Amino acid sequence: MREHGKMMAACALLLALALCLTACGSQETPKAQETEKGFVPRLDPQISGSVTVAGHYSNFEALEAEFNRFAQYYPNVQLTYTYMDGYSKSGSGILSTALASGEAPDIFFTYPYMDSWPDGAEILAASEDLADPALGLDLGCIRPELLKKDAEGRVFSVPFYTTTYGMLVNEDLFAKENIAVPQTYEELVAACEALQKAGYASPVMGYSRSEALLYPLYYPYFCGQIKGDAEALAALNGMGDGAAERARGALALTADFAGRGFIRLPDCDALENNYEAVILRFFEGDVPMMLATGNTVSGTEKREVKSEAFTAHPFRYSFHPVPSTAEGGYFINTISAGFGVNRNSANLALANEFMRFLVRAEELNLMAKAKRMVTPCADMSLDSVYAPFQKVSAQRFINLSDLGLTDAPITQLDRAAWRLTTGQMTLEEAVAAFGTLE
Repeated sequence: MREHGKMMAACALLLALALCLTACGSQETPKAQETEKGFVPRLDPQISGSVTVAGHYSNFEALEAEFNRFAQYYPNVQLTYTYMDGYSKSGSGILSTALASGEAPDIFFTYPYMDSWPDGAEILAASEDLADPALGLDLGCIRPELLKKDAEGRVFSVPFYTTTYGMLVNEDLFAKENIAVPQTYEELVAACEALQKAGYASPVMGYSRSEALLYPLYYPYFCGQIKGDAEALAALNGMGDGAAERARGALALTADFAGRGFIRLPDCDALENNYEAVILRFFEGDVPMMLATGNTVSGTEKREVKSEAFTAHPFRYSFHPVPSTAEGGYFINTISAGFGVNRNSANLALANEFMRFLVRAEELNLMAKAKRMVTPCADMSLDSVYAPFQKVSAQRFINLSDLGLTDAPITQLDRAAWRLTTGQMTLEEAVAAFGTLE
C-alpha cells in the first residue's frame, strides 16, 4: 500500500511539473513571436524630441494615426505634419527652399519624377540613404519594382501609397439590368449598348477635363503594347521616325470608343472638379461606370455620407481595370507618393527611427486601408474595392518606373487622344500630327 501510495504521489508530482512547464511554454512562446514580428525600439523609450513631416496633402489622418501608434513606444516624442502650399510637380522649388531653411522638415513627400526637377539633384543630395543597413528599415516588405535605386544601390525614397487606373462600377445597377460587368473590350462595348437600350444615356462618365477623360482606357493599353519592346520605347522616347505608328494602336482604341457615343461630354464637363464632384456624381446611382484613378477612389468611402442619394439608396461598387483588349485590362501600378528623410535634420536619429517603425507591412497596410489606396507592400492586401485587380494576371501587371517612358510621348498621346475624344481630329490626322501637337 505504501509503495503504491509513493508511486501515485510521484506520478502526481511529475504531472504537476509537466503542466507547469507546458503553461510556462504557452505563455512565453507568443511573447517571443511577438518580439520577432513586432517593432522593437532602438532608442531610449524616454527620449524626447520632435519630428516634422511635410507634404502636399491638406490633411493626413492616416499618418496622424501612425503618430499615435509610434507614441506608444516613444511617448515623449512630438510628431507633426505640415502642409506645404504649392508643393506639387511644378513646385519643387518650395521643397528645396524648405530643406535649406532653418526650419527644414525632417521627413518630406517624394515623387517618382523628382529626379527630373531642375533642383532634383539638390533634393537627392539632402536625402538620407534609406537602404543603409545601419538604419534597419524593412525594405523587403515593399514590392521590389517600387524601390528606385541609384547606380550605387542607394534608396532615397520609399513609397507609402501607390495607385492605378480603372473604372468605378455600380454593381447593383448591373445586377438590376441583368448585365454582366465587362471583362473584355467586346463585352465593354456590348454592355454599353445594352445600358443605352435600358435608358442610360451615358453608360460611361469620367473627369471633366476632356484630355483626361479616356486616360484610364488608352494609357494602360498603350503601356501594355510597348512593355518589353526596347525598339518601340526608343522610337517613342526619341520622338523620331516611327513614334507615331507606335501610338496608333492606343489612338485607334480611343477613336473607336469615343466614336460610339457611350459618353456624353457635356455631362462630364458639367462636373465642378475631378475629385469630390466625380465621386458624388457616381453616388447618384445612375452612372454604370465612372473612369477614374485610384487617387479618386481613395476618397469614396469618406464621401458616402456626404451623398444624400447614396445615403438613401446605398449600392455595392468596386474598382475594375478598364477592359481594353480581348484578354481584359491592365494593372498599371505607379507610386502616388513616398517619404524621404532630410539627412541634415537636427532630429535625424528620431526621423530614422520613425521611418523604421513605419516601413513595415503592418503599418503601411494600415495607412493604405485608412486612405483607401493601394499598399506598396509585397502581400498586396488590397482594400475590397480593389478586389477585381487581384484577378488580373501577372503578365498584365505594369510598373511604370520599369517601363521607361519619358514625358514627351505621353504628352503627345494625351493631346492626340483629347482631339479624338472631342471630335477635332480623325485617327489618321492624329497619327500624322503626333509629335507636333501643341
